[in-house]
Amino acid sequence: MERGRSPLKDLETCNKCPKCNGSGTIFYQKGNYEYARDCDCGINQRREEQERLEFAKIPKTFENVTLQNFRIDIYQSQEAVDTAMKAAKAVKYWLDAWKKHEEKGIGLYIFSGTKGSGKTRMAISIANHLIRSKQIYVRFATSPQIISQIAKSWDEGGDSKLLSELGHVKVLIIDDFGTEQVKPWIGEKFYQIINTRYINKRITIFTSNMSLDNLDYDERITNRIKECTFQIPFPEESIREKIAEDNAKTLREAIQN
Repeated sequence: MERGRSPLKDLETCNKCPKCNGSGTIFYQKGNYEYARDCDCGINQRREEQERLEFAKIPKTFENVTLQNFRIDIYQSQEAVDTAMKAAKAVKYWLDAWKKHEEKGIGLYIFSGTKGSGKTRMAISIANHLIRSKQIYVRFATSPQIISQIAKSWDEGGDSKLLSELGHVKVLIIDDFGTEQVKPWIGEKFYQIINTRYINKRITIFTSNMSLDNLDYDERITNRIKECTFQIPFPEESIREKIAEDNAKTLREAIQN
């Protein structure tokens, strides 16, 4: 794909369906009226999915992670494996009862004091599942990115549009929540986002290096998060070292052969 070219363009140029000629729509006559329906080739569904993926702003590193390829066996200690297994079961329960949790606006708060424990990977695996399997619009952003965007929006004349977007998107993932230095204006802006989502029963998924009780934010924020999320502990073990070891092993084997 050409640099800067939208994947949606590729959908329109590859192997056009002879039935709809790539339009995605079939027109048919019934009585005196003409009707339209989506073509069975599925191009409309693929376009919509690609739009949802572009909207999500998922980092390229994680664009192919799924719940199916989330590895529990990569953790080294039995305690970490057990914790990861419980976390996976909790996520499965939440997804299996999606309609109920969607109606109540119940999200997830995934936390571990250890960097590289797989929190972000799990959150984005959930996002990819919701985008592809449930046709839901999800937005991913790190906490520092949100703060930076709010500060930038002030220079451009106001932050109301950005706060509204973050407050109303169907599912919002806030990654690395609580790692930022909590200044009064930052706390106020996050309160606006979280309170808007709380009032409108919008689902938020947080990842954090801190438990809710250890966050520096005031009770206006933490109490709302407690009420509208399931808190899921993640292993206190980094998987990055194991991945690095696997990469080194792969390289050694390739060189030896």
